[in-house]
Amino acid sequence: MALTDLLNTTTQSLSNGITGLPLSAAMDSTEAWQQHFLQSGDPALQNIAREIGNLQSLLSSEKTAGLDGRAIGRSLSMLGSQTAEVARTASAEVRSKLTALSDQLLKAGGQLEDQA
Repeated sequence: MALTDLLNTTTQSLSNGITGLPLSAAMDSTEAWQQHFLQSGDPALQNIAREIGNLQSLLSSEKTAGLDGRAIGRSLSMLGSQTAEVARTASAEVRSKLTALSDQLLKAGGQLEDQA
């Protein structure tokens, strides 16, 4: 999937709020992003891929220990901050979409941290 398609799909999915997103869809989306970032060769993007792996672990713990909203919120906030950093140096074509994604991740992360 092309980066712009992935950005559009992700921002659309998050537009209704993080808790409205089915867990299976979240796992599929995080997997697509992780693969994209791991294959990039860019250390900043690979750091994001590692945090996505952390988020996937937190989301998959639902089956054993239940979801930890505070930890998931922290992970989403970290991903939002990392995305904002990448957006600063991104091409004009994707900068605004990355910034919107960053804002959504930070908002969702903050909400989950506050609710937990």
